Amino acid sequence: MMFPSTNKRDDAFASELTASQQKAVFHRDGPLLVIAGPGSGKTRVITCRIAALVSSGVPAYNICAITFTNKAADEMRQRAFRFAASAGAHISTFHSLCVRILRRYSEVAGITPNFSIYDDSDQSKCVKQAIVDCNLNTTDFSPARTLDAISTLKNKLIDADTFEKQADDFFSKTLSKIYSRYQQILKDLNAVDFDDLLMKAAFLLENNAAVREELGSRYKYLLIDEYQDTNHAQYRIAKALASTHNNICVTGDPDQSIYRWRGADIRNILDFEHDWPNAVVVRLEENFRSAPCILEVADRLIANNQSRKEKRLIATKPSAGKVVIEPYEDEVEEATGVAENIRRLVDEGVSLSNIAIFYRVNAQSRAIEEAFIRSKIPYQIVRGVEFYNRKEVRDILAYLKVIVNPADKIALLRIINTPARGIGKTTIDKVQNFASRCNIGLYEAIRTVSQISNIPQPTAAKLTAFLNMIEGFRKNDSGSVAEMVERVFTDSGLEKSLIAEGAEGKDAAANIEELISAAAVYDKQTETPSLVDYLQQIALFSDADAYNASVERVALMTLHSAKGLEFDNVFIVGVEEGLLPHERSADNENETEEERRLFFVGITRAKVNLFIAFARYRQIRGQTLRTIPSQFLFELGLTFSESSQRNDTSYLESTISNHQSSIINNQSSSLFNPGDIVVHKKFGIGTVKEFADMGDNSVITIAFNAGHTKSLMLKYAKLMKL
Repeated sequence: MMFPSTNKRDDAFASELTASQQKAVFHRDGPLLVIAGPGSGKTRVITCRIAALVSSGVPAYNICAITFTNKAADEMRQRAFRFAASAGAHISTFHSLCVRILRRYSEVAGITPNFSIYDDSDQSKCVKQAIVDCNLNTTDFSPARTLDAISTLKNKLIDADTFEKQADDFFSKTLSKIYSRYQQILKDLNAVDFDDLLMKAAFLLENNAAVREELGSRYKYLLIDEYQDTNHAQYRIAKALASTHNNICVTGDPDQSIYRWRGADIRNILDFEHDWPNAVVVRLEENFRSAPCILEVADRLIANNQSRKEKRLIATKPSAGKVVIEPYEDEVEEATGVAENIRRLVDEGVSLSNIAIFYRVNAQSRAIEEAFIRSKIPYQIVRGVEFYNRKEVRDILAYLKVIVNPADKIALLRIINTPARGIGKTTIDKVQNFASRCNIGLYEAIRTVSQISNIPQPTAAKLTAFLNMIEGFRKNDSGSVAEMVERVFTDSGLEKSLIAEGAEGKDAAANIEELISAAAVYDKQTETPSLVDYLQQIALFSDADAYNASVERVALMTLHSAKGLEFDNVFIVGVEEGLLPHERSADNENETEEERRLFFVGITRAKVNLFIAFARYRQIRGQTLRTIPSQFLFELGLTFSESSQRNDTSYLESTISNHQSSIINNQSSSLFNPGDIVVHKKFGIGTVKEFADMGDNSVITIAFNAGHTKSLMLKYAKLMKL
């Protein structure tokens, strides 16, 4: 159902929107799928749609808009506010919405409303404890891999009890025990992890009709951005919320689905019309961001994917701009070349804030940082969670967590003797043993320390003083968060302790000052600031949220972090087999398609100029190894003369020729000699050790640079000679 423009504000919307945008904005009731290509004004469509719904008589209170980063949610709120449409509408990330639901319906969900949200570090401590409690060791069961396995189960909405019933082999049965114990530890600490937020909210909505109907009545219009990045749990939450009214609008682009590794399921958007048979489909194909030459190579690249919905990228900007592919000798020359190009851009009047460097893995930033330091080019690393991982910042946050949730044993153990206050490990062990015997929490054990007979009175007095300090904080935990952070910093003794450390402590104290400043910004932007809400925002903070567009610095970030951003000038480095596409995608077409989408996302961040670089040699695990250009370079549809003015054209031309002609097919009679350098799609680069020429059954033995030697049937190996 469409609704007509009813007032001058709607007419103003219409005059500023394309025909396809208008169709999406003024769609009223029923499911709507908006296939929105990069730079197509998607955020504008969503915010105008919110405003149009309000203008048509829908109370803002009945609108819920969900996106994937805090930064995107903030931008959406600000835009909606400019249309006078944001008051009362819920605009947040999926995780923030789930926190709100779980705190509101905590009793029904079986948790308490002041629960802590555990980050990766806290989760790791809990799973290590779970492994030990199951009489296993962390050598056989890696905490990181165990957490990944549990996360995968939760994203599929398989809880510990269900998995226990499904487990039918040794590994599954053992993982089931760890999973169950891990969940019990979280429950004892009144904590949840990120995946619990989604899983518990999904189960709450699906299993409790009253809650589902109440929230469906509250959020009568559901708008979900970046739908291609939803996982199964988020898909089920969305379906439950919209089940009572069918007013679900999703926007996204299958070609920009890049989070498969964390559970995102591209089928959610590809199958939307199957889930909602009467859905209206709108395609936003006009691109208002990039120069035509950039869109042309992006279209050619992504056309190689099979899992997608057909669309074109239609340029609306003038033809100015260029795409440059540049080969370099190694990563040092690559970084130096990038720095030189940036210097030239700056000389032409380009602002550093309009330049970004993208790479596949964080380790690639080292050579670039070194080159920038030599060239005196200011830069920022967009890896925001690093700030919150600094020791002194985690110390302060641990105090805040205990103030909100005294059952948070991990946070409590971190601060009980930080700074040093004469409460040593022996004393802490005695208190923990007492808590275990009495089946009470650590905080309650400290409260009854006088009953612990083997703790001397002077030490007991120190524990009581610590408890009284925390209780004092808890009595005044409402109001300004910045004031609370400052009070904790001073009254806990942390400030005095850091000052006593000299220069190093001064730097740490400066980080706390930065935390106080950030809390002050939160106070200013929040109508009713609270510690619970503030800690929630930090817990859900992502790398993309840390990008600061206002500073005069080049931005360095991974391709994943670049999602949602745009720059006049973009450099993508290390476009080589094994990096992009990543080696983990070898022999898996779904993974390769995701890597292609990742490259597509990076390309379409560029507005004017796109520079793509690769190196002939690269240091990998301490060894200088020969590389080959990424297969994606050959899919861009460029000849070398089109893409670059560099003089060493013969290298790329010969590389393309070799790439196209040197794949050994099943019928090949090509011989290999010991010492030949070859490339295998899965195992990487290696040296031929032996070759047994037996015609169709030839066998080749290769020592791969990754450290293993393999004997392969030639007709299946699909090797490339270098």
